Formats: sequence, C-alpha cells, structure tokens
Amino acid sequence: MPVPSPLDEYPIHQVPLFMSEVGTSDRNFYDRCIYHAYTRDGSVQVATGFGVYPNLGVVDAYVVVRKDGKQHAVRTSGALGPDRMVQEVGPYRIEVLEPLRKLRVVCDAPEQGIEMDVVFESPFEPIAEPRHIQRSAHKTILDASRFVQIGRWTGTIRLDGEELTLTHEGWGGSRDRSWGIRPSGEAVPDGRPAASEGFWWNWIPIDLGDQALMVIAQENADGQRFLNEAIRVFADGRKPEQLGWPEFEVRYASGTRRPVGATLHLTDRQRRPLRLHLDNHGYIALNVGAGYGGDPDWNHGLWKGDKYLEGAVYDQADEAVARRSAYSVIDHVATARLEGPDGTEAEGVGIFEHGTFGRHDPSGFDGWTSVAP
Repeated sequence: MPVPSPLDEYPIHQVPLFMSEVGTSDRNFYDRCIYHAYTRDGSVQVATGFGVYPNLGVVDAYVVVRKDGKQHAVRTSGALGPDRMVQEVGPYRIEVLEPLRKLRVVCDAPEQGIEMDVVFESPFEPIAEPRHIQRSAHKTILDASRFVQIGRWTGTIRLDGEELTLTHEGWGGSRDRSWGIRPSGEAVPDGRPAASEGFWWNWIPIDLGDQALMVIAQENADGQRFLNEAIRVFADGRKPEQLGWPEFEVRYASGTRRPVGATLHLTDRQRRPLRLHLDNHGYIALNVGAGYGGDPDWNHGLWKGDKYLEGAVYDQADEAVARRSAYSVIDHVATARLEGPDGTEAEGVGIFEHGTFGRHDPSGFDGWTSVAP
C-alpha cells in the first residue's frame, strides 16, 4: 500500500495518487537534476546530480570533479523512501534554500576523496526547455520535461585533501532539472531492434554577466532537427528573448569528434544576426564516473544495495578512458563571446555539451568510424 508523505498535505496532486507515486507504471520514469560548476579558466570542473526512480525504488547521486586531467568520482545509491521533500542518499544531500533561486549541495565522502559544501545562486529566472521527445523507429526512447538555470557558486570542495574555494567572481555554473521517461536501471530485453544511424546533440547554457543564453538542438543522421531552442534572459527582469534557429559551425580536433570550439549563428526578433563564439578549456565525459550513456562502472537507477558508496579516479589520458569518452556526451567548459548586431560584445563562460556518434550528414560524418579531417 502507498504511504502518505508530507507533500500529500498540500493541494498539489495532479493524478489520483499519493505524491510518492507517479502517473505511469513505466519502469523508466525518473526525476533528477544535474549541477555544473567550473572555474572561469576551465582548470577545475564539477558535475554532480541526484535522481529518484519511483518505479524502481531507487535513489542515487554522484559527484565528478575534473582537475589536472583526472576525473575524480563518488557515486552513491540506496532505497527510495516515500518523502520526496528529502533529497538525500548516503553522504549526499540537496537543500532547497529558496525555491528557483538558491540551493545547497553537500557531499561528505572523505574516504572516497571528495568533500563538498557549496551553494548555487542565480540572478536569472529558470528557463523552461522544450519538451524533449526522442524516438527511434517504433520506440520512444525519451519523453521528458526540464528547465535550466544559469548561476554562480560559493562554498568549498576538498579533493583528496586539497581545498578549493568557490566564489561568485571565480566560478560559474548552471543546473538542469528534468523528469519523465528515459532508460534507467538494469538493462531490459531490446525486443525488436530500433534504428539508430546517428546522434547529434548540443546543450549550451552561457553566463554573460547581466544576461544569459540557453541553446539546445538535436538532429537525426540526416540533419533533421527535432529539438530546438535559443533564448536570452536578463538579470534585470526583462522578458526573455528568443533568438531564432541556431546554425552551428563546430570545430573538431583533427582525427576526432572532440570539439575545440564552435560558432553559433543566431537571430534576434528584428531578424538581425548575432554570433556566439565558443572556445573549449577542459571537459568531463559523462560516461566516465557520472553514470550517463552506458557508463560501464555505474548507471542511474541501478540497484546496488541499500547503502552503496564508491569512489574512483579516472585519468583522461588513459587509453581505455579515451576510447570510452569518444562515445560519450561531453561537457566542455567554454569561454564565450557574443557579437551583437550593433557591434556590441558580451563575454562570459558556460558549458558546451556536445555529442555526435554515427552518421550526421551536415557535419560530414558518414558512419560510426568517421572523424574530422
């Protein structure tokens, strides 16, 4: 029988279920977040997140810190309880200090090499992203809602005993909240194989000081775009401004699909051109310790017992790690420069999340082994 939780005291129900239940029996229902923090020169980078999987009975979290070419990871998971107001598992917790403005993230795992107590704050309203539906032939792979918010960090991180101090001036960041259906937990039989010729993806939150940009785009192998948004928000409360249909010029390192930067061509509502220039300065591969995209060591929603806690360190120069990350969505720290139609420029920093595998005709990739010249 379901158990009433504190949220059931409030008139927020949307389906005739308790708040510990969800409106679908799909095993792949998830509700989670990811936070990004990084020095403005890209020398240190953090990706951390927390997720619940109600139909799997699992809650989990991870922290990955990239410094000096190594990804330090802590991951933890356990049994999901009925109270969704408690965002905590093992040594990890999230506290909502001011909804949609200020949150605290804590991880106390010194034996695994990471201690973290940091606060995310944002001068910007969160941005609702388009509903994300991804299909492959007859299969719906992903169906999710989400929002993103660009912000700044304060606090401390201890990495194998070395203390890092986060300040608004020295660190940037963003966060993403999403919920819906996506593959989670243990693998299930494939059934009839789904077609998958290619994948091309970009997710780009950029902090430009008194303004911020969010660009998201996904295309199939033919270059047909089925997810698209480009929007600018302002710290002074002005209404968000949509920036048209972004066109991408991604610059790849020769012999790879690893981007070193990109130029995005945008358009304001007066049809005037804007250009966003990105230059990358370090990255985290999300399938190396963070549990995304077929991470062979750990996946989101996987049942590992009630008190699972593990740490690991990965050298990005290691051949096995490099091979794995070549097929990962990768979060690059990128310095950014926005050229406006009137000759003005704004500079900042953000995440250039990019992934392309298999065929993508507009990029000139004709198959799974194709790379940049």
